[in-house]
Amino acid sequence: MSEPAVRLQQVTVRIGARRILDGIDLCVQQGERIALVGPNGAGKSTLLKLMTGIMQASDGRVEVLGRVIDKQLAGRELRSLRTEVGQVFQGLHLVQRLSTLENVLLGALARNPSWRSWARLFPGTEIARGEAALQAVGLPGKSSVRADQLSGGERQKTAIARLLMQAPRLVLADEPTAALDPLAAAEIASLLASLATQHGMTLVSVVHDPGLLPALAGRVIGVRHGRIAFDLPQREVNDDCLAWLYRKQPDSGRWMARFSRFDLPLEQRA
Repeated sequence: MSEPAVRLQQVTVRIGARRILDGIDLCVQQGERIALVGPNGAGKSTLLKLMTGIMQASDGRVEVLGRVIDKQLAGRELRSLRTEVGQVFQGLHLVQRLSTLENVLLGALARNPSWRSWARLFPGTEIARGEAALQAVGLPGKSSVRADQLSGGERQKTAIARLLMQAPRLVLADEPTAALDPLAAAEIASLLASLATQHGMTLVSVVHDPGLLPALAGRVIGVRHGRIAFDLPQREVNDDCLAWLYRKQPDSGRWMARFSRFDLPLEQRA
C-alpha cells in the first residue's frame, strides 16, 4: 500500500491555556475524499492549517505527502510541499481586476519564473492549459471576462480551474460553497469531487451543509471540542449522529452510547 496523503498522530494544538485540538489521530489515504463536519470552533479549519504548515502542532506528529511538518520544515522544502497542496477558500482570493484566464494562470506560478508571472507573460503551453481548465469547469468563452464581473458560481469555478492549473496532489477546501445558493452549491460540490477523482487528487473538505456530503465525500469525520467524535463511511452518517454532533437531541440513544466516550478525557476513553 502507498503511503497515506495525510497522517496525524496524537496531535494537540494549544493556544495559551486552550486546547484547539486534543489528541487527534487521523489517516487519509491517497485519492480519498473526506469531509470534516462539526460545530463552529470544533477545530476543523485548524486541521486544514496543520496540513499546509500554516500552523504547527504543539504535540504529536503531522505528516503530509511524505513530509513531516515541524519546525525543521522551512524555506524551500515547505514551499515545495505547498505547491503540491491546493486550497479552495470561501473568499476565493481571486484578483478582481484580472481576467478569468489570468486568475487561472496564477495556479501555474510555481512552474514559471517570477518575472513572467508579474508581467503576465505566460508560455503558450500554459495558456492552453488554462483554457482547458476553464473548459473542464464549464466556463468556455469566459477567458477575457474580469473576475469582478462573474457570478458567485462562476467565481468558484474559476478558483477550481486555478486549482487544476496547479495540479496538486492534495486539495483542502474550507467551506467551498458557503457563499452560494443551494443549486450552485450542489453543482460546485459535485464538480470539485468529480475533478478530484478524475485527476487522482486527495480531497479534504470542511462542510457545514450535510446535504452536500454525498457529493463531496466517501468518508465523514465528525469533530467536536477538538476531538474526533466519529469517523464513518458517508452512507452511515444519518440525522441521528449529526444531531448528536451538533448537540441536538437525537431520536434514539444509539449514537450517544456509541460516541459518548469522546466527551471523556483521553485517558478515560475505552
